Amino acid sequence: MTFSQQTPPAPVTSPVPTQTSVAEAAERLAAFIRRHPHLMILTGAGVSTDSGIPDYRDQDGAWKRKQPVQHRDFMGDAGTRQRYWGRSLIGWPVIRNSRPNPAHLQLVELEQRQHTELLVTQNVDRLHQRAGSERVLDLHGRADRVICMTCGYRCDRQEVHDRCDALNPAFRHYRAATAPDGDADLEVDFSDFRTADCPHCGGILKPDVVFFGDNVPKGRVQQSLDALHASDALLVIGSSLMVYSGYRFCRYAQQWGKPMAALNLGRTRADGIIDLKLNVRIGETLTATLALL
Repeated sequence: MTFSQQTPPAPVTSPVPTQTSVAEAAERLAAFIRRHPHLMILTGAGVSTDSGIPDYRDQDGAWKRKQPVQHRDFMGDAGTRQRYWGRSLIGWPVIRNSRPNPAHLQLVELEQRQHTELLVTQNVDRLHQRAGSERVLDLHGRADRVICMTCGYRCDRQEVHDRCDALNPAFRHYRAATAPDGDADLEVDFSDFRTADCPHCGGILKPDVVFFGDNVPKGRVQQSLDALHASDALLVIGSSLMVYSGYRFCRYAQQWGKPMAALNLGRTRADGIIDLKLNVRIGETLTATLALL
């Protein structure tokens, strides 16, 4: 079994699903939840876009921008780290200052009504927790925490942000469009950027998230699979499932005979195997669905 956060090499060929009205989608989703009241919920970047955090892909599942930093590049190349932390001076505050949107709040309500076996999120923004969800597993880690890759030292992301800002006053005037996961579309010379090293051992500091090419910890995957096995069905919200770390749960649901529903604007990798696909706005649909339950 592989746990790597990788993008599938095979192209997606299914057509973009037809959009439905919010009212119709809510009725169909409410009926799905009534039939399968105990859900494992898998969320992706589409849940957080209304909080001002950009997503990675368009409605066809294609990249909107260059792929995120690769784990091997970050660990092996000082220039990649300079670029990452330099762009983070612009990108991180977007996540730090974001607030839960109606989709997050409706998922809290779904949990309080005992419909959530576990909410597994591919997002690293912690907005589910900030909204009040308690049964949450951060599959890809959390962007608000930094870890030393040598000694295991951990600290708050803001501490590293402040150190990088103090070390690089010349970078304070730069402005750029923000990108997902604390990144920004800034293209300048980063060769003079000074990164913040571990204050204990001088090692490499890295956000406590699973970069592309890295491995999702096996314990998180197993906890998610245990929850899926104990649930009545799988509900995917706001994810194209193009990364295998999320798509694997659809494969297991299919193998175990678990019904699947997806609420997502645009195509998903699992469109050919899910039972209910709703191509409609997430927050409005969840609000209308909760009103019907």
